[in-house]
Amino acid sequence: MDFTFTEEQQAAVEAARAVFAGVAPDGVPSPALTPGAVADDFDRALWRKLADADLLSLPIAPEHGGAGLDPIALCLVLRESAKVLARVPLLEAGAAALTLQRYASDELGAHVLPRIAAGELVVTVAGSGRTGHEPAELAVDARQEGADWIFDGVQTAVPWARNTDRILLPAHTPDGHAVLALVPRTHPGVTLDDQISTTGERLAEVRLDSVRLSHQETITDPDAWELLRNVLTTGTCALALGLGERVLAMTGDYTSKREQFGFPVATFQAVAVQAADRFIDLRAMEATLWQAAWRITTDAAGPLPPAGDVAVAKIWASEGVRRVVQTAQHLHGGFGADTDYPLHRYHAWAKQLELSLGPAAAHEEALGGLLAAHPLS
Repeated sequence: MDFTFTEEQQAAVEAARAVFAGVAPDGVPSPALTPGAVADDFDRALWRKLADADLLSLPIAPEHGGAGLDPIALCLVLRESAKVLARVPLLEAGAAALTLQRYASDELGAHVLPRIAAGELVVTVAGSGRTGHEPAELAVDARQEGADWIFDGVQTAVPWARNTDRILLPAHTPDGHAVLALVPRTHPGVTLDDQISTTGERLAEVRLDSVRLSHQETITDPDAWELLRNVLTTGTCALALGLGERVLAMTGDYTSKREQFGFPVATFQAVAVQAADRFIDLRAMEATLWQAAWRITTDAAGPLPPAGDVAVAKIWASEGVRRVVQTAQHLHGGFGADTDYPLHRYHAWAKQLELSLGPAAAHEEALGGLLAAHPLS
């Protein structure tokens, strides 16, 4: 079997590295250390560079100005973005683009996808489904009224909501089916209340009060929500992997130069063992990420549904990114807590990713349920 990435996927990585090469790690003040410190907007200049490098159009079909690539390509680019803590809605916009590309009507796709590809229309996502708690994900009610749909409810912690043009959010119908609504941020009946993330980014509680959308702006295919949720989840795992790889590289660089008793601390067995354990964590995070991304990309048959591979990736990403950053803080000593040194920002991002993914125990329970429903022969 050939486990290498395709030429197109490798080209996306090279383009991403070129764009992110000149990006300094996120410098937003931590709200825990600087009360009231909040980022007002994402990095618009970087967003423009991503558009110019055709990295926003990766999952969009060629007829709409894109490359027609898969979730694996998106995850590869997200991995690179996390190494510099890039402050852009790349995950949300990419997951939305993939979902709209596959399930939006021809009319809606022709209207929004070329603008998304060009970076002119920025879409975020509510109810990401990263933790797997259905009641929280489908907190908006949807009912049909003639040819239109009416939406009522609240979605919390929506990333980048105040700075994007559209919000793709899930809702549930009276009979329990999930639908997706592409809601303009300034649509009548939509109100936003500020919330702050662990990283200091501005989130929003999005409230919908009898918001009326046309059937063209509503996706009713039951598979659309599943795809969106899986892409968001694997994308979050890719962010955790990229962040962890950069943090371990920072730790290796520091411990190889920091001397104690006349020797670099990296030569001490206790330090080397901890670093080796974190390297193993990253390789497990990587293997499970690509397995999950491959399953949702190909719909290949397996002993378990793709949700099983996604659950395993979430377990490793949630636990692994926490362990990597905690070890880095420990081995950096006082530098790990120095706010003039970027490691504290990586720690804040890692905690936000861990919280977004949800606890490993919940995913282990979900995996156990899948194993019970699909016994391995």
